Amino acid sequence: MAAFVAVLLCSNVIGSQKVAQAFGFEFGAGILFFPISYIFGDILTEVYGYARARKVVWAGFSALVFASLMAWVIVMLPPATNFRNQAALETIFGSTPRIALASLFAFWCGEFCNSFTLAKMKVATNGKALWGRVVGSTVVGELVDSCIFYPLAFLGVWEISTIITIMLHNYLLKVLWEIMCTPITYKIVAFLKRAENEDYFDTGTNFTPFSLEA
Repeated sequence: MAAFVAVLLCSNVIGSQKVAQAFGFEFGAGILFFPISYIFGDILTEVYGYARARKVVWAGFSALVFASLMAWVIVMLPPATNFRNQAALETIFGSTPRIALASLFAFWCGEFCNSFTLAKMKVATNGKALWGRVVGSTVVGELVDSCIFYPLAFLGVWEISTIITIMLHNYLLKVLWEIMCTPITYKIVAFLKRAENEDYFDTGTNFTPFSLEA
């Protein structure tokens, strides 16, 4: 849970404002690290089940809400007369409320869709072919996240063609990143299942996201 929350905060606070370029391809720097949260979500759901992963998603969501509120308060506080970095602070932490809300809502929906898909696929496959549900759940979760965030955040600000292009590029990068990390996911899942003696199947789980019962 601590690692999950840390990744979320770092990817949204540190990486959200920079557009990077590699091999002639431009992308938001945060997407290099944000997909790690989906890897954590996959591991938590695979080992401990949807209900316990749900509590971690809510912890991450609450942390993001607090970070957004804290950033807004700090930016809005009147700067001291000799403080010269207000403009830089606003650039880094002054995301518009629209973008912040879009990010929060997209994360919430995407993470729950990711965990739900993995849990259902695990039952359907009787726990076999972990790679299929790891990749499949990420394909669904990241698609939901991207399809919600970019239109909510930028529709009417960017051209529709630009929104679609950036959304598609970032989505493909996130899924590719997940596929590349699948061997690491396998090792962590195997280690935790042995160490915890746990391999939960969500056969009778209440899949409502609006609960904290484990």
